[in-house]
Amino acid sequence: MNKIHLPKESDWNKLLQRPVFDAQELYGKVNAIIASVKERKDKALLDYAAQFDGVQLKSLVVSEEEFKMAIASVSQDLKDAIVQAKKNIELFHSKQKEQITKIETMPGVTCWRKSVAIDKVGLYIPGGSAPLFSTILMLGVPAAIAGCKEIVLCTPPDKAGNIHPAILFTASLLGIKKVIKAGGAQAIAAMTFGTESVPAVYKIFGPGNQYVTAAKQLVTQHGVAIDMPAGPSEVAVIADANADPELIAADLLSQAEHGGDSQVIFITPVEALLAKVEQAIEQQLKALPRAAIALKAIENSKLIWVNTMDEAFAMSNAYAPEHLILHLDDAEAWGEKVVNAGSVFLGAWTPESAGDYASGTNHTLPTNGYARAYSGVSLDSFIKKITFQHISKEGLKNVGPVVEIMAENEQLHAHKNAVTLRLKKAQ
Repeated sequence: MNKIHLPKESDWNKLLQRPVFDAQELYGKVNAIIASVKERKDKALLDYAAQFDGVQLKSLVVSEEEFKMAIASVSQDLKDAIVQAKKNIELFHSKQKEQITKIETMPGVTCWRKSVAIDKVGLYIPGGSAPLFSTILMLGVPAAIAGCKEIVLCTPPDKAGNIHPAILFTASLLGIKKVIKAGGAQAIAAMTFGTESVPAVYKIFGPGNQYVTAAKQLVTQHGVAIDMPAGPSEVAVIADANADPELIAADLLSQAEHGGDSQVIFITPVEALLAKVEQAIEQQLKALPRAAIALKAIENSKLIWVNTMDEAFAMSNAYAPEHLILHLDDAEAWGEKVVNAGSVFLGAWTPESAGDYASGTNHTLPTNGYARAYSGVSLDSFIKKITFQHISKEGLKNVGPVVEIMAENEQLHAHKNAVTLRLKKAQ
């Protein structure tokens, strides 16, 4: 990893850059895929499955028989773990429901807001080098709690044309029956425009590689909403003198193994920790099956020594990490300094892995600095907030003159007239 000693604040922007790619070339390729799927529908999806997944599919839709075979093949231990994770995620997300509160802003003028589920949602579940069945829980559970009427799930097949059994078990557990064998930008396009096999949806959720992220951003031009531009995974770790280098290394590697385009950042005011963490990373890498992937990510990653803990948090807030882990004695108090992060993990006994799977929070989070303005997925992501108001005759007498004056001064006389006529009739 790259070790940086006491960088100047003026150098932070350059220092904290994510891995870069040729956006123009990427968007060109993705736009071509989107256009092809819009025009050729299922035929395009089948062709892309052959091109990108190396499989000739007879059908894009997972059959009931495939569901049954997959569910039967999942071990009971894994089923039990998924069920428990589902319970924890349900409990946390169900508490996010908002009660309707009616507010009388003036006598006779009552306003309130109602949460309404988005009718049709699409879930994208990565399945390339790692089948992320946990992401189904993170997206499907709040969708179910919100009351979304139609849930479509797209995930890439393996070279035999199958979907990982744990993905199908988890989908079945959540009552998701429409599972499509399609990955990449083509899956995002299919859920945007609809095909013979894939229903069009109103909002698309889920993480993915650079192609998926680009596709999600591009299809918003065609009237579909997205959760956020969630791309390659990343983590920042802040530690003090009492932190355990082995645990820090384990946390950094847990994100590095996601993909070669991932990035991990370690920040500390304790210079001696840099070498210790680097040594622990080298040691743990030897036992990792995905060591080659992690090594590539580490090329993009940094160990940074700063002057003070306050400077460490200032740097982290500038970076705005997807995940932030605080290996600190008083982690909860220090956590109050966090203003830009997708999700924060407090203390040595709180690995990011817990949030990825089963603690209850959502693991679909903003990356690439978007945590400065975006939140992670929550129950609110699957609902719309519709405002209501009711004004009585007496209420219009109170608020009407205010509206008349403002409308007249904006020279919107029809607006004023809609109030003036009512006030005359109310006399």
